[in-house]
Amino acid sequence: QVQLVESGGGLVQSGGSLRLSCAASGRTFSSYTMAWFRQAPGKEREFVAAISWNGGSAYYADSVKGRFTISRDNAKNTEYLQMNSLKPEDTAVYYCAAGSGRYSYVGSYDYWGQGTQVTVSS
Repeated sequence: QVQLVESGGGLVQSGGSLRLSCAASGRTFSSYTMAWFRQAPGKEREFVAAISWNGGSAYYADSVKGRFTISRDNAKNTEYLQMNSLKPEDTAVYYCAAGSGRYSYVGSYDYWGQGTQVTVSS
């Protein structure tokens, strides 16, 4: 099993940047696909980005491709999401997740953090 804790959220102006971190603990962190999802009030949780267990492959939702970068440092048991050129539509609670299976499917992930709020103002 793995435990996940997000941090780094906050308030930023449109066009600005934030870096989210997800600190993981557990025995098998390096063997999991890691991902970021987000959820705005009244909306379903949606896929943002995922990265393979060894960091060799990354996947992005079309809405964030070219603006967000996912990375992981297995030695530090940490996953990151660098968010650039932020837009108001990026406002949501962001969750990190660990699991396996289809990278963009919420059901592929067995472990979730508590979430961190990202608010982008105009």
